[in-house]
Amino acid sequence: MDRFYRLIRNFGIAIALLCFFASPAYPSTISHQMSGGDFFKLGLQNILQGNYQQAIQDMTQAIQLKSNFAAAYSNRCLAELQIKEYQNAIADCNNAIHFAPNNVEAYLNRGLAYYRQGNYQNAITDDNQAIALKPHDFRAYYNRGVASAMLGNYRQAIGDYNLALSQIPQSLSYQVADIYNDRGLARVELQDLQAAMQDFSRAIRINSQDERAYFNRGCVCGKHGDHLGAIRDFSTVIELNPSSGQAYVNRGLAYHLLGYQHAAITDLQQASTFFIHQGQKLAYEKTLSLLKMMQQDISSELEVALAF
Repeated sequence: MDRFYRLIRNFGIAIALLCFFASPAYPSTISHQMSGGDFFKLGLQNILQGNYQQAIQDMTQAIQLKSNFAAAYSNRCLAELQIKEYQNAIADCNNAIHFAPNNVEAYLNRGLAYYRQGNYQNAITDDNQAIALKPHDFRAYYNRGVASAMLGNYRQAIGDYNLALSQIPQSLSYQVADIYNDRGLARVELQDLQAAMQDFSRAIRINSQDERAYFNRGCVCGKHGDHLGAIRDFSTVIELNPSSGQAYVNRGLAYHLLGYQHAAITDLQQASTFFIHQGQKLAYEKTLSLLKMMQQDISSELEVALAF
């Protein structure tokens, strides 16, 4: 999606907390006395605390003590997703589904692993199964929509985003904003720019700190020729995320199109600094090319002026 900012928050990940949320930790000195359930509880706590490697070890201990522990497989998958061990995550979801065929979370998480591997069709197949098991779960519709969009099936994606919006609790406001963002991106691909603009604006009304929505709306403003609107939105992105090289580049282009060449060059120079520090070599090189072209344009204008 070119210059559009895609930061997909996938809702497929869900922790099967069951009744173990507030379980106490157990010291390692009595680990020989611990049951599979005890290790499972520790694993859940470590997932919540972001200690994914330790969570994997805990869930592995739980499985060694209880080989058909479907929830332990499912939650080990969850930790593996967080550290990008997608093949292991898929294998664990396979086991979870084998021991608990109606495990919706396992289908959602396996679908997410497939999605992150770029296997969008398999992701959709798992999302379909999750929907069959739990028809009112907005996450499966959203995930399927995102995968469909990656396959270029934008109308199908919009249909799924609509279904997700009809199912999601309004209390999950940031997630609602994400769905509007992704529906807006699908509408951009279909050249329905007015509807896309409305979706990005809805996301901003829901979450005034949503830099993705401001960035996307700024891009649509630029496509419409509303360069002042683009500058406004990219400036907000920079306020929210001062190291966003993408926002500086796009604001610089908008300044350039309005004839504010020095402001444009300043923005591109700032973007190139961020890109090089962030290790984004390709973005850095492209920004330098743009910068060189703008500087040459200014030199040409000065030569014309001096000739008069």
